[in-house]
Amino acid sequence: MDAKQLKLSSQKWMTAALTAFSQGTESFDFAVHHAGIAAEHLLKAYLATLHPALIVEARDFDSLLHATGHGTHASAPASQAKTIGLVEAHSRVHKILRKQIPIDRKALEPVANARNGVAHSGVHDVSEVQTVFTTCLRLIDPLLTELQIAPESYWGSYTSLHDRLIEERVKAARIQLERKLAKARAVFEQRYGHLAPKERQVVLATITQQPPGYMEYDEERPCPACGSRGWLVGDTHLDETNEPVVVFTPYIFACSACGIDVENEEFWELGDLGDEVILDVPPEDFYVNWEPDPKFLPDDDPDDPTIDANWDPDRYDAGGR
Repeated sequence: MDAKQLKLSSQKWMTAALTAFSQGTESFDFAVHHAGIAAEHLLKAYLATLHPALIVEARDFDSLLHATGHGTHASAPASQAKTIGLVEAHSRVHKILRKQIPIDRKALEPVANARNGVAHSGVHDVSEVQTVFTTCLRLIDPLLTELQIAPESYWGSYTSLHDRLIEERVKAARIQLERKLAKARAVFEQRYGHLAPKERQVVLATITQQPPGYMEYDEERPCPACGSRGWLVGDTHLDETNEPVVVFTPYIFACSACGIDVENEEFWELGDLGDEVILDVPPEDFYVNWEPDPKFLPDDDPDDPTIDANWDPDRYDAGGR
């Protein structure tokens, strides 16, 4: 549960993963397995810097006791503490670092499948090796920034290989997006090119009126392929940094008119369509059970300095003077 040890462990596993990857196909099983462990340990390192309890299996009370400094009350030794796995570690970190981490749960699936496949049955999808590997690299890069780890020290002699893999992945994502856009335009023309403008407008209004509906929230946006009504789909969260606001984080763009569906790396190549959006709705109207934190609400005491919006607690003593 020590953040420093987890950082060092992550680097060791990643060095072993890069070594295996550079040795070719015979070692690709080691590469994806070790890269998955490296990513998991760095995710846990970030959580442990916030508090060790954040990497503990929530239902294991003995583990929680050890993580919170009360191990003397535990009935099991610290060596048997149970921690979360890769998917849950990613889920917890992603809730905190939505803007920084470009890998969502769905994009992480090939990594988890490959790591678990090799660990439990010695098999993995060979066709997804480079995807798995570069996903780990793209997941780790922002964590290095958050943990103030110099990339050169983490990647070491494999820095140029890391840079090349990221470059190739970005290029591949752009090419794949352009293919999807070209195909969608051709499909749109095939479906509706023979219709008169007014007839086409009526048909499209009917076809595009329903959002996909498989995530928490969606918003209309013009389709970059055909110009019809498409849908951004994603999750929301509450940002209470200053005044509480509801923020929409899109992950997918879909258009039923031309059939385009963009997610993962290709989605981030859509420009400002991937930007977070502050929704024009009060948190209490959007989230049924949300209530403002009482500590930020002034009471009815006119002598209470916290009623003043410019009140600075460091300027007052315990008596409020």
